[in-house]
Parts: sequence; C-alpha cells; structure tokens
Amino acid sequence: MFKLKKLTIFTFLALFLMLTPALAFADSGRFFVKTTSGFWKVALGARHVFDAGFSAELNDFQFRFAKIFGLEVEEVDIFNVLPESVMVEEVIEQKASEVASDVVSQVPASSDVGAEVEVKPENNKGNKPDNSDVQRIKPSDQTPWGIEVVYNNSEIASTSGGFNVNVAVLDTGVNFDHPDLSGVKGTCFDFTSPVKAVKEGSCGDKNGHGTHVAGIVGANSGADGLGVYGVAPLVSVSAYKVCGNNGFCFADDIASALRHAADNGINVVNMSLGSDADSSLISSAVDYAFSKGVLMVSASGNDGPFENSIDFPAAYKEVVAVGAINSLIEITEWSSRGNNLKTEPFVVEDGDIEFALPGENIESTWKDNGYAILSGTSMASPFLSGLAAKYWQFDAEDPAAATREFLHLLASDIDGVGDDNASGFGLVRVSE
Repeated sequence: MFKLKKLTIFTFLALFLMLTPALAFADSGRFFVKTTSGFWKVALGARHVFDAGFSAELNDFQFRFAKIFGLEVEEVDIFNVLPESVMVEEVIEQKASEVASDVVSQVPASSDVGAEVEVKPENNKGNKPDNSDVQRIKPSDQTPWGIEVVYNNSEIASTSGGFNVNVAVLDTGVNFDHPDLSGVKGTCFDFTSPVKAVKEGSCGDKNGHGTHVAGIVGANSGADGLGVYGVAPLVSVSAYKVCGNNGFCFADDIASALRHAADNGINVVNMSLGSDADSSLISSAVDYAFSKGVLMVSASGNDGPFENSIDFPAAYKEVVAVGAINSLIEITEWSSRGNNLKTEPFVVEDGDIEFALPGENIESTWKDNGYAILSGTSMASPFLSGLAAKYWQFDAEDPAAATREFLHLLASDIDGVGDDNASGFGLVRVSE
C-alpha cells in the first residue's frame, strides 16, 4: 500500500511539473540538471541526455522546485556564430536592354557584430524572381581570392578533391537548394527545434552563415558550372543545425550534435562558432569525438589582436584553431591570438592557434540561392576543413591525426618565424 501511495504521489508530481510550462509562471530558460534519475528526466522534460545529467527548458517554478529537492541545476552556456562583417551581393543577369540599379541598406547582423549588407534587386519588378525570365544568380568570381591563395594559383578555374569524405557543418543550417550545394548534400539534422531535440531531414538556414560556411568547404559550382567553387567540391557536407536564426547556439545542442556526428561516420567537423565560456558539456563532447577519430576544426574568434583571446571550442588542443588572413596574406587585426609563444613550439596545446587561412571579404553561397561576402574567422575555419577533406589520410591507422600532421607539413610561416601567436604553423596551401 505504501509503495502504491508513493508511486501515485510521484506520478502526480511528474504530471504537474510537465504541465507547468503552460501555466506561465515565468519565462523559461535552458538548464543542465545534474541527475541521471529517470523520474526527473520525465518530470522536467529532458531535451538532451548526457552521462552526468540532462538539459531541459525550465520555467521559474520548475527551477525552484528542482532546487527544493536538492538537484544541482545550472544555466546552459550560449555560443554564437563568428562573422566579423557581412556583405550580401546578389548578381542576376537580366535582359541586355536593362540596367540594374543597386539598392544599399543597413541591417542588423546575425550576431552581436554589425554588418553592412549590399543587395542587388532580384528582378526588374523588385519582387520574388520568376524563374521563367530571370537567369541563375552568378558569383562575382567563381574562384574567389581565398581559393586562389590556398591553391597557390591565381589562374585557377576550378577546384578538386574531397571524394568519400564526410564533413559536418555545425552552424545555422544549410540551404541545400542552392545550385552550388545541392550536389554535395549529405545528412541533415536540426538540434534547435523547441518541439523535438533532434529532427532528421530538417536543416533550413534562415540566417545565411551556415550556408556561407558550407560553400567554402565544398561548393561545386552547380550542375551548370556557373557557380562558385569551394575548397573540396567532391565532399559530402552534412548540416547540423545547432544555432538559431539569430546566430545564437546553446551548448547542449552543440554537444549533442558533436556526439551524434562522432557516432555516425563524420570525418571532419567544422564549428564556425564560439564563446568565452569553457562549457563542460562541449569539453566532454570534444573529448568523445576526438576519441572516435573525428577531426574538429573551429574558428579562433574575432577578439584580436590581444594575446590569449581564442574562443572555445577552438581553445581546446583537440580542436584545430584557425585564425584569419586578408588578401595581402597578412593576419587581420581582429583575428584572435593564441598563447603559442608561451607554450612548446610546434606542439599543439590548449589556447594555441594552429593555422591561419583566408577570412576577410570571402565570397560564398548564401541563404537565398545567391552569394555573400563575409569576413571573420568563421570563414577561415571552413578553408581548413576543406583542405582536411582534400587531403584526408584514408590509409592511416588514425586518419584524423595523420591528416592534421600532413596539414602541418603543408603550412608555411606568415606572421614572424616559427610557431607564433597569430598563425601557429602558418598558412596551408595545396601542394603541387
């Protein structure tokens, strides 16, 4: 009888706590609850389950109730995508007799950094394009300056490589309807849905950042050959939507996506996102993915030129931290710096920058099937991810480690001699 009463009481409590979000006690927030109890997972509506507990959306009442019962509850850290600036440029061929006029406007960025956006009209009516009389949007350059630099060829007309390599882009989603990306589509997951923790087949990008990053990794110019080229156009790009349309990303969504990627055949993970916060959820997920042989690449951050300014997860030694250079092959002022001069030379340690790749005024694919010019270490990171795909060491015992070491061998000094704070091993270029 006692056990029955106890079960009844706990069942009532669970149902009550599950229904409280509808009672609007207070605004909800994302929290990590440190318990492995199945009861609390059900009662508080677990979102992602980890070894030490689970994440959940809790309102004020649920939070207080959990604390009363002695549960350890903490807020989930928030990360964000890392563009320094954005310029959107749509180029549409019109009838020979027409002359397009530019429309320039200022809009807020997807993160806390301002953005300048230049938009050209989509057609002569200024409305949504009618595919019957508007031709395909084309980039201003099929092989932008960043591609010329990493391929060490100013006359390059196309790129190559990446076949049978799976790269996951953990970002704001990817627009695989873009003609330059439809041929490289891999799997597609949404970790940001408020309804379901992981939605397969859903990864739309209303921000644009993730689509831009994916294009740098592996845009293939489209079936018509008129679009832009990424570093490794034969790659398979999987979209892991871990950031919302506003560019903000919860650490539990990122951590869950990392673990999912590690368990599902992903070779390279690109994370053009970051935070000053050292999240235990992400740190644990990084360790897990590293143990599974995943090569993780991340933007170092846009907090330069200050020493020791690398964001997480790039600051972890298990993750390749990438800084940014401009078209003059110089480190940008805003690219985050590491601690390389205080650590052992040419040995990757926590807080070290590892490489520097093109990151300023980078043209790539955009959310509306057009193209955009963005700046930031967010753009430099996918150049390295693309190179990793191009040179993936399939035959090695540990392909990820071997690929990382091979990229070290391809790198050349940029800023000073040796393993410096701004560029680490240096700029990686395609070997002849």
